[in-house]
Amino acid sequence: MANKKICILTSVHHALDVRIFHKEAKTLANAGYDVSLIAQHDKEEIVDGIRIIPLPKPKNRLVRMLFLTRKAYKLALEQKADIYHFHDPELLPRMLKLKKKTKAKIIYDVHEDVPKQILSKHWIPEILRKPAACIFNIYEKSIAKKFDYVITATPHIKENFTQKNVIDIKNYPVVQNLKNFKNQNESKKNDFFTLIYAGGLSRLRGIKEIIQSLNFVSPKYPIRLQLLGEFDDKIFEQEIRRLKKWEKVDFLGWVPQKETIKHLSGAGIGLVCFWPEPNHINAMPNKIFEYAIAGLPIIASNFPLWKEIIEGNNCGICVNPLNPKEIAKAIEYLIEHPNEAKIMGENGRKAVLEKYNWENESKKLLEVYEELAK
Repeated sequence: MANKKICILTSVHHALDVRIFHKEAKTLANAGYDVSLIAQHDKEEIVDGIRIIPLPKPKNRLVRMLFLTRKAYKLALEQKADIYHFHDPELLPRMLKLKKKTKAKIIYDVHEDVPKQILSKHWIPEILRKPAACIFNIYEKSIAKKFDYVITATPHIKENFTQKNVIDIKNYPVVQNLKNFKNQNESKKNDFFTLIYAGGLSRLRGIKEIIQSLNFVSPKYPIRLQLLGEFDDKIFEQEIRRLKKWEKVDFLGWVPQKETIKHLSGAGIGLVCFWPEPNHINAMPNKIFEYAIAGLPIIASNFPLWKEIIEGNNCGICVNPLNPKEIAKAIEYLIEHPNEAKIMGENGRKAVLEKYNWENESKKLLEVYEELAK
């Protein structure tokens, strides 16, 4: 095992991405594998025993898809790895070529239901979205069969693949270092109540509705909203910054995982109000479980799967994500009922420690590698 070389590739994600680096790469390195990671980063370095091989940050999506994937492929060839583990659909043709050239084992890690995701892509003309989704669905499934394993982030995505060599490894948080973590909720100390959202900042993730909800929270409740993450669209960012309640927002940009935990520890409510897009309804965002392990009551979209997790474990309130007034009503309820909010936070934390954690999922990852390393 210790002699097996693993090369993880992503042309889309940052090198220190939570799922790719902090969960999968660290799990493999700790198990004795020789792990390298090709990803967007500013320099080559070894972090937590993982050698990061940097890709430049592309100027735009087209440059990334045409040129960064080619560079990632060339760097991957140089690694002469026993197993390659890639994370982006745009790498599919490159990895098929690499499979034919090296005869190495290949794992395709599917984070999203891409055909459904295409239906929500604003940069694709609406008339072309359904045909594009259908074509990609056929294309992805046919190429995936040629790889040695397919890993999916949710059971729903797993259903899209019919071959035997597919397994869901869910995007639950690492709790080993968080068992003694306690939410400090510094709202009273600061004379205001802190709401928090941590993740990508886009229209479809409901950022506008979250900020608009602040208009409908009673003035008797001084509140502030912390936004942790990067905007995916400069025009959308400008639109958000012009909203009426932007002055109540603390925009912190992208924040490393350790810093994110610190911010969660001082917050009162975690928000995740994604739009009801095809790719969102059956997704399991990491932030839901990060809020839960931090002991935060959660306000989330009222999708059936999310309601099963959140209301089923009595750890938050599910709302119509397109209705800012309904989001505001949930915020006020949790502020007005601090004991109930505290119990919700405790319930969510207990559920993650017992069920929704990476420690359980990592065993499945290692079983896949043990099978391929034979």
